[in-house]
Amino acid sequence: MAHRFDVLGLFDNEYRDDGYRTCSVTGLEVHRSVENHVKLFGLTAVVALLFGGVFALTVATTRWELIGLLEPGDFYTHLSMHAWNLLIFWMVFMEVAILYVGGPMVLGRRLPLTAVAKAGWVTMVAGAVSINYAIWTTSGVNEAPLLTSYVPLPSEPLFYAGAVVFILGTVVAALPFFVAMWREKRENPGETLPLVSFGAFVTSIIAVEALLGGLAAFVPTLLWRIEYIAWWDAAWYRQMYWIIGHGSQQINLVAMITVWYFLTHVVAGAEVVSEKVSRTAFILYLFFINLGAAHHLLSDPAVSTGWRIWNTSYAFYGATFASLIHAFAIPAGLEAGRRKRGKGRGLFGWLTSAPWKNPVFSATIFSIILFGFLGGTTGVMMGQLQLNMTWHNTFATVGHFHGTVVLGTTVAFMGLVFFVIRTMFMRQYVSERLASVQPFFYSAAMGVAVLMMMYVGILYGVPRRTAEVVENIPGTEFSLAAASPLFAIFGVFALLAITGGILFGVVAVGSLLFGDRVEGREDNADLVADGGLAMADDPDDPVHAYEMRGTFVLCLVFLAAFATTYALNWYLLTQLWSIGA
Repeated sequence: MAHRFDVLGLFDNEYRDDGYRTCSVTGLEVHRSVENHVKLFGLTAVVALLFGGVFALTVATTRWELIGLLEPGDFYTHLSMHAWNLLIFWMVFMEVAILYVGGPMVLGRRLPLTAVAKAGWVTMVAGAVSINYAIWTTSGVNEAPLLTSYVPLPSEPLFYAGAVVFILGTVVAALPFFVAMWREKRENPGETLPLVSFGAFVTSIIAVEALLGGLAAFVPTLLWRIEYIAWWDAAWYRQMYWIIGHGSQQINLVAMITVWYFLTHVVAGAEVVSEKVSRTAFILYLFFINLGAAHHLLSDPAVSTGWRIWNTSYAFYGATFASLIHAFAIPAGLEAGRRKRGKGRGLFGWLTSAPWKNPVFSATIFSIILFGFLGGTTGVMMGQLQLNMTWHNTFATVGHFHGTVVLGTTVAFMGLVFFVIRTMFMRQYVSERLASVQPFFYSAAMGVAVLMMMYVGILYGVPRRTAEVVENIPGTEFSLAAASPLFAIFGVFALLAITGGILFGVVAVGSLLFGDRVEGREDNADLVADGGLAMADDPDDPVHAYEMRGTFVLCLVFLAAFATTYALNWYLLTQLWSIGA
């Protein structure tokens, strides 16, 4: 039965009289109220991704000075549009959809308070539109508010108002998730949540902390900008801002790992090696991960040395340890689950026999690998007091968060969108070949671009926020010209990565508009893990009966790369100056 707000036939799945249908891939009992709101927030996220992607083109072709597209003033406006739409709107709309999937959908419940969910969506859209308008029309003494519009640098009052509205909208949109979880626990007091629901719940708690920090930063700043209060403390703003400025990326991280567990299980047959260990890793995030925000203030005079050392040399490692647990648990579950299905010959047969042509699987695996080697390891470097000096405010910082947010979260979310197109919108890909190629093409091109960002930042100290890149700094003899060859490589691969992003948009939007309708279970048979998901529930064939030596070898490779990168960064630090010489 079609939904009364049906658009282009996108909300017209067949449901039983009670409003439920059985998903042919996951076997979940899915209620119409959940599915339609997941589609609504997911579609909005893809719109933000495509809009922000347009500005990726103008930003990249400006920083690559062979083209030098924009003037410095225009560059900062375009950079702000790029950052807010891709770092915030694409991510947060997707994360609300993930909360609805991880909560009521996995638990087989209706979405409560659907009017509240819609009100949250309207408020979030209003905030996003206001922020985009404020950035695009910035003039006069105001600054285009990238993501660090530190007080007392002024930005348009509409920008701060839009930020407050967007944050409040996100809180409202999350309320149905919390109500669903509360009702689930009240009706089933002795049962534990499924791991995916548990991950979504931890994500939501971290999100609440980040959103409260955002209100503490933006509300008084808005009052200052409309001259209701005479001044605002710059140090307070910086500390409160980074609760959401970096906290929002920690939401991305935990949501991404939840997606990893979900998709590797559904499409490749991964099993959970140890529920307790994986849940413990999520709990470690709960206590430690937001402390990672401290690395933005390591060069800030307003905080004490003790504060910096605590946040970056002790507590910070709690989150790192949690990530290392997931880095073992997910591939180990994949290896054991596939060996259980007879797909595990040799050391890596479980991996080579995996469904690599399935874009859901390949996107998920590339997200795991590239986040681990590029985004995660460099985050540990930047979070250390001494090594931060070689990264701070250089283009390497941009490389780090492209390694985390793009190669990690965005690639994982692209895989989730591919999955939703087939299982919720019930559309075949408009081109199976293009869908299969897209994760390989995009991940490879963006991976090289990210490496070049890191190299020119660490090796040559190229700054992160200026349009000019390899020109000499005015009034000095300091030259960045040696970075030109690496910047040429960056420019080429950045354009290739943007092409990969366009390819994603073509497949996603084209499939929704022109893809053939998925009519029955057999049309989605290629999405189901070998042997079906029921094999994971066989008590006579426990997952621990299967070896995980392939994962052990991969972890040794990862740790060797981690140690080498760590030592190399310390070596580069020693080359900055000679103490006592």
